[in-house]
Formats: sequence, structure tokens, C-alpha cells
Amino acid sequence: MSILEALPKEEVIKAVERRNPIRVPVSMARWWGEGLHEQYGDRLSAFDKYPDDCCRIWFPQPGTTPRGDGYYWRLDEEHLRKSRMGHDAGAVTGWEWLDAYESEIPNFEAPGLFDPFMPIVEEARKRNQYLILCWWGLFYEPIWGLRGMENLLMDYYLHPEEIHRLHKARLAFYEGLIRRAAEEIAPDAFQSSDDLGHQTQLMMNPTQFREFIKPYYTSLYRLSHKLGMHTWLHTCGNVTDIMCDLIESGLDVVHPIQKGAMDGEQIAKDWGDKISFWAGMDVQHALQEETPEGVRREVRWMIDTYDGHKGGLIIAAGNGIVAGTPFDNIEAFLDESYRYGTEHRR
Repeated sequence: MSILEALPKEEVIKAVERRNPIRVPVSMARWWGEGLHEQYGDRLSAFDKYPDDCCRIWFPQPGTTPRGDGYYWRLDEEHLRKSRMGHDAGAVTGWEWLDAYESEIPNFEAPGLFDPFMPIVEEARKRNQYLILCWWGLFYEPIWGLRGMENLLMDYYLHPEEIHRLHKARLAFYEGLIRRAAEEIAPDAFQSSDDLGHQTQLMMNPTQFREFIKPYYTSLYRLSHKLGMHTWLHTCGNVTDIMCDLIESGLDVVHPIQKGAMDGEQIAKDWGDKISFWAGMDVQHALQEETPEGVRREVRWMIDTYDGHKGGLIIAAGNGIVAGTPFDNIEAFLDESYRYGTEHRR
């Protein structure tokens, strides 16, 4: 097959399970970030020839605005107003709203939730593509958005019972939605995010992750596996201290192993036989500052480092590719990912 032909889902499964795929899969490499469309406009269509080896359904998380079908999180008017103000700006204070929040989770049985996505599902089946059910935010990002980061990090110490109640409510909703997805669209994987780290370490103490987040990942990932789905997680920053915990929770694929924040070679050496890497191209420095040949060297380094003897690598952008990134560098990144990704597997 041509190196620019999308992989059949069986080959992506081989990569995730470290069973010798014929090429390193590429997925979310054409991740256009802030200002890139404004800079290059229609020129970006030149990169459409590079296929994404996964097909994604970006499923909308329920908001807090009341809906007739019950697909929303309950908050009273005061806290509803605050929740709309964004991360930290309007932190929902107190806990009087929690009873309703946990007792009336969004209606994951609301009619027609998956109907808008059925054309994507049918196209993926027709092309035999690996299908991923996705949404942003699991048990850190949404609660941070609700409580505000400063409040949340204090809550781990001052209000542990309330945080567990919040997480149990979200787990019940997620599990119901995933069960329904398995019945209606049968995805090959479930993907979400929690930005657990910053440039040097975790956002919280590892013991807090193990107490407040890991048990809920474990429950959700266990169900995902039972329903036949791989588990993928995006988490920016340095999460070295909890790599073992992520693996123990049942995570199959982790993104991005952030360059400059984590030691990629050590991570690959320590964990490459236990988890697969959806490794992200360095969009902060290499893609911005290198020459095209320097970008190609970086891609080869990524593949040599993360793609083990039997596979275990999917290539992505580390995050959105933003304005100021040289056009030729984007071309070099994509071209080398497919070219060397094929050569390396051979």
C-alpha cells in the first residue's frame, strides 16, 4: 500500500497493542492551532494528502444550560451564572449545589444523542478505519473549570468527601454514555483528556492523584476494556511521577510525552513495553525554530525512540500548531512521519 494511504483499523490496533504494524500510524498531526488558519488560509489544504489513520467522533460534554431532554448538569441560577464565566473567573463556591449535581446526572439516554455522528460512523466502517469516541476533560479539567484551580487544589485537602462525590457523579454519567456508545456506534477506543502536569511536574501531589483521580480512571478504563475499547489520554506537562499509575489504571495510549517537560528516552526505556505512546511533535520549539531538515531529524528521533521492536507508537502534534510555524516545517513533519514511519517498520 502507498505510504499516503490510510491504515486499515487492524494496523492501528497492532500499533496500540505493540504487534508489529506495517507503518507507524499518524493521528492528529494536522492539529491546526491558534492563528494558523489566519496565517496560511487555503494553503493548509495542501496537507490534506496526509491522512489521519484514526476517525474521531468529538462528542459534546453536557453543559449547565437546562435542556428539555435532561442532557445537562444541574446548577441553581447563581451557580449557573458563575459556571459560564470560564476557568477560575467564576468559580462555583460553597457546596449547597452538590446534592442536585450528583443526584440528577445528565440524561445519557436522551434520544438522538449519537444521530448527528452516524455519517462519520458509517464512513469509518466503509473505509475500515479505527474509530475513536472523544471528548475533552475527565476528572480534573471539568472540576477545575467548575471550582477554579486554586479552590480545587485546596479542596483536595479541605473537602475530600465533596470531591469524591463530584467524581462519582461524573463517573456514573461517563459509564452510562460509554455503554450507550458501545451499543450504538461500537468505537474501537475511548479518548479524553486531563492536563495533569505543567512544564516541570504534576499539578498536584502524586498521592492526591492516586486518591482522587486514579480510582475513577481505573473504573472507567476497566469498563472501556470490557466493552472492547482501547483507552487514550491527552495530558500536557510532566506526568513522569504517575506513569506507573496511568498504566495500572488501564491506560493503553498516552499523549504527548511533552518534549522539554519529560525525558522521552527514559520514559520509552522504562514503560515502552507496558503502554503505547501517542507521541507529540514538539510544537513549542522544534517545529517553530528548526530548519526543515532539523524537523525531519526530530521526527526520526521520535520514531527511533518510541516505536519499539514490535511497535507502540502513534505520531501526533504535541498540541495545536500555531501561527508563526514555518509552512515548510509542517510539510517536513508530516512527510517524514509517513516516509520514515514506513521505512522504520520495514
